[in-house]
Amino acid sequence: MTATERALPAGLRARVLDASRQARAAGRVVPEIPQITALDAFGRAAEALYQTLGALADDDWRRPALRDLDVQGLVGHLTGVESDLQRAMSGDPEVGAAEHVQSTQAAADRQAGRLPAQTLSEWHEAVRRTLTLVATVGLQDVIVLHGVPLPLHAWLVARAFELWTHENDIRRACGLGASVPDAPTLAQMTQLAASLLPVVLSQAAPGQRTSLHLVLTGTGGGTWDIEAGDTGLPGQGQVSIVTDTVGFCRLVANRARAADLDLYVTGDQSTAYGILAAAAALALD
Repeated sequence: MTATERALPAGLRARVLDASRQARAAGRVVPEIPQITALDAFGRAAEALYQTLGALADDDWRRPALRDLDVQGLVGHLTGVESDLQRAMSGDPEVGAAEHVQSTQAAADRQAGRLPAQTLSEWHEAVRRTLTLVATVGLQDVIVLHGVPLPLHAWLVARAFELWTHENDIRRACGLGASVPDAPTLAQMTQLAASLLPVVLSQAAPGQRTSLHLVLTGTGGGTWDIEAGDTGLPGQGQVSIVTDTVGFCRLVANRARAADLDLYVTGDQSTAYGILAAAAALALD
């Protein structure tokens, strides 16, 4: 340390973060980014995956990617998800109660022995059919898919989330760097994740009244104040979590752990980490 340098006062980082957290209004994204629809987010995520798949060599399609699936089988799984979503939009109750992985396994299995170009074409056509069918269904209509009831617009964002997650599974399997959604798509993803957090809080602290102040930093982030539990329940006070937007999305996708994130947490630590663990359980995989 030179004569002109001074050690930072103890606790300065915590005070600065506290002041920043309290000054930032809930839900305000800084800087503002263009607004897109849920359908746009789904389309952009599908196009990003299509570009990644189109650049792979044939040998890459046989690399292990997820569970017992190679890249080709994982793309088949995504084709199966598109087919199931289309059935759900048509009101098929059977697919509403189906399990996510089991229901799509046949679509993954049938890719064995196919040319990669055939698998890519089948998936791309399935995406096109989804985009066409969406125009015939109300975006506010509740769709039940794989045991989860959500408005169609939320399902489209959830599908964008899954496409991005599996794109990165594939990129990792093939030795490629991770991708990040564009800012408007990322904002849609964080809004969806935040909208599901009341369920997460209830799971993380059953029988308690919990308040979460969540700050996601970086492009596509924002600030949310979330409550869970009836007012008559005993309270645990407010928990605050500040972390990076993309890292949080990877955690929600079950591709990162709380220990992997750069976190600033105030309030009850066990509740905060319970919330993060429950958030990771949102992933269908």
